[in-house]
Amino acid sequence: MEIILKQDVKNLGYKDDIVTVKNGYAANYLIPQGMAIAATASAKKIHAENLRQRAHKEAKVRQDAEDLAAKLSQATVKVETKVSSNGKVFGSVTNSNVADALAALGFDVDRKNIEMDALKETGLFDVVVRCYRDIKATVKVEVVGVTE
Repeated sequence: MEIILKQDVKNLGYKDDIVTVKNGYAANYLIPQGMAIAATASAKKIHAENLRQRAHKEAKVRQDAEDLAAKLSQATVKVETKVSSNGKVFGSVTNSNVADALAALGFDVDRKNIEMDALKETGLFDVVVRCYRDIKATVKVEVVGVTE
């Protein structure tokens, strides 16, 4: 079944993409949840017109995302966390901690756009940040231990 996505769906597609999925997935989940609409002939015409009108806005958003990615690639984020006397981290450093540290540097990045596993040791790590659809940046995250 062909559908038009009304929002980004992980592992399926982005907003305004036309994708083919199994009938049950569309009818029982995507359409009732408001994530998609059926791609009928009239819906495709309306969709094409909307895309045509939004094309220049899309170019500006893409350019802004590329600029942000370039700035993020240059940034090094320092995250302080509690460590024991022998250097073991209490808990872990998560994407929320990295998002807060980026916000302190002036970057407005949603934690959901930070792709990383929890960091459970001190050191320097590379973290991927999704800026827009296929535009990603790699940020250096330095986990520094603070003993109390």
